[in-house]
Amino acid sequence: MSDKLNLLLVFGGKSGEHEVSLMSARSVLNAIDKEKYNVFQVGITKEGRWVHNPEALADFEAGKTNRLNDALIITRDEKPYLYNRVGSQLFEVAPIDIIFPVLHGTFGEDGTIQGLFEIKNCAYVGAGVLGSALAMDKAMCKAVVTAAGIPTLPYGIYSRKEIMNDLDRVVGSTEATLAYPVFIKPANLGSSVGISKAKNRTQLEKALLLAAKYDRRILVEQGIDARELEISVIGNEETLCSVPGEIVPGDEFYTYNDKYHSGDPEIAIPAPIPAKLSEQLRDWAIGAYKATDCAGLARVDFLLDKDTGEAWFSEINTMPGFTRISMYAKLLQYSGIEYSQIVDRLIELGLERKADQDRTIRKFEVEND
Repeated sequence: MSDKLNLLLVFGGKSGEHEVSLMSARSVLNAIDKEKYNVFQVGITKEGRWVHNPEALADFEAGKTNRLNDALIITRDEKPYLYNRVGSQLFEVAPIDIIFPVLHGTFGEDGTIQGLFEIKNCAYVGAGVLGSALAMDKAMCKAVVTAAGIPTLPYGIYSRKEIMNDLDRVVGSTEATLAYPVFIKPANLGSSVGISKAKNRTQLEKALLLAAKYDRRILVEQGIDARELEISVIGNEETLCSVPGEIVPGDEFYTYNDKYHSGDPEIAIPAPIPAKLSEQLRDWAIGAYKATDCAGLARVDFLLDKDTGEAWFSEINTMPGFTRISMYAKLLQYSGIEYSQIVDRLIELGLERKADQDRTIRKFEVEND
């Protein structure tokens, strides 16, 4: 019998970051130690269909998903199994020891798929339901992090319905509480999708309508002339925190195109900042990580005001990209952890977290006197 663990790599998804997920999954797949893990591939189409074959990722990359078999996770005797469905018949593929969900954005790192894994009794890489949901929702994350004593910029939160039905009131409310420029962001989306910078009312109106296409809750945040700093965190209760790295965007801010296509942004590791500030940011990164109940991995982002020198928490990404220009891996590599070691450690952390969860008593018996 093989001593290898069966790892299920899940990628794709229904979010606007579907293509980013495929790039990340390819990098992770290339880095996984095939001597330690039997890797099974499941892709989720943009329509939400779960499909499998041994080379599913290549089929997704080629746009040939229609020929793949339906995939299901079925739990038997408290053990999850991967199944194929062909017509009306189910065929067992393999038991699952751990899932590596390389999914970005909505339905991937917002707690929804994590809830499914919990119900199916699966070990998986990354934060759980609470940590994923809190970190994904930019407004709720700011509220929790602020309560933990970490400074955040002023912001407002509006619903899609408010924007569509009463845009003038939303614009007026924003202008009454914040000063231009402001940043407009879908509350539950990552990788800079749908994010805009508005310097006047016309740009604000356009940006609000754009962001409302991507989410039902929209964050409007005070803009500053800022340096963008990022810190990688890996671990569960015990964490390793990287030095801060700095992004110098090719555009006015770190856009989706910068992150995944153009390669224009300049990267400085470590960031050229005072040692005292670096240590403060690392403390805040760990504080935010723990306050939001993150696990496994996260990238914690900060803004440094160029005029005042003040630092502000920006956001947490619980499934940062694993592409060749990903800051998450580069920051940890500077700390001496190579890419393949990062992937291996994340798998170990997922198994560790599941073992800890399994210690929880879920059956209660009333003792009779």
